[in-house]
Amino acid sequence: MAVGFDSKLSGCSVLVTGADGFVGSHLTEYLLERGAEVCVFIRAVSSGELRNTGHLLRKVKVFRGNLADPLSVRLAVRDFKKASGNKIIFHLGAQAHVGESWSRPYETFESNTLGTLNLLQSIVDEDLDLYRMDFAGTSEEFGNLNHEMKELYEFRKDGVVVFNEKSPLSPESPYAVSKVAGDFLCKNYHKAYGLPVIVTRMFNNYGPRQNPRYVTGTIITQALSRGTVELGALEPTRDFTYVTDGVRGHVYATLGGKPGDTYSFGYGEDISIGDWARLILGIGEREGYWKNRRVVQRKGRLRPGKTDLMSLGVDYTKLMEKTGWKPLVSREEGLKKTIKYYAENRDAWWGRIDW
Repeated sequence: MAVGFDSKLSGCSVLVTGADGFVGSHLTEYLLERGAEVCVFIRAVSSGELRNTGHLLRKVKVFRGNLADPLSVRLAVRDFKKASGNKIIFHLGAQAHVGESWSRPYETFESNTLGTLNLLQSIVDEDLDLYRMDFAGTSEEFGNLNHEMKELYEFRKDGVVVFNEKSPLSPESPYAVSKVAGDFLCKNYHKAYGLPVIVTRMFNNYGPRQNPRYVTGTIITQALSRGTVELGALEPTRDFTYVTDGVRGHVYATLGGKPGDTYSFGYGEDISIGDWARLILGIGEREGYWKNRRVVQRKGRLRPGKTDLMSLGVDYTKLMEKTGWKPLVSREEGLKKTIKYYAENRDAWWGRIDW
């Protein structure tokens, strides 16, 4: 199944927004390796810095702009229209940090909601003939279980909720709300203009190059640097998925899914933040990166009020049945690669830590 989808990329022209981000950079590599012609839309900064895709600069066409700026988006779409072959857009560009969406809510909505609207409207106004478009949603859209709608959820045998495409949405942060808005805008434009948009909701990715402010990165970078790892809530569960499996999920859903549909995917086994931290610390100690690290909870790292999501586990049956996708990288293997990256690339993350 994978070979079939990979062969479809050869000769395609692909635009990736957010290509210099964590998942975007891995996706860009994946597309290039499979013969796609890749254009990237990245945030314009005065330094012109490319943190994650600088090594790919000669292999891609770069559009610099800002998703919140409609003119720069439209100019990129207009230029992309000239590309040959089937045209695909992977829309990953976003302010994607939940905690920072509370301190930067306006920027979050400008990037995630207004930015998505600018992209969709530019596609319509420029009459871009698209083969497919992937809107990267998030597991955060599901929020906490709404007990008034309990009959609409699915539960495991142990009584824990798992989320799929039929689950109600109950966003609990500005980031999640901005993504729900983008999600629905895409479906509006699919119905109104026939745009072949697919919505993907990936669960809690991790891996090399991820910003160390995310939980996996902050656990590893703290453990590499000091004896105590400070975290927020330890009880909530997350369905951590290695980045290359996530990239395959985006590609499989986009090429094998049905326009207008939503596809959720992840590892398929959620784990508490506390147990995730202990798993990471155990692997890192066995691999010789540190010794005798301990986890402590700090109030200052908690989400505001009652907005933390207590359980995020996924049922990826729909994507698996439609495309054959399933995760291939074990957590042991994924974490070994991730720890190794942070250990060997301190200069890439030291100035970005939040501890």
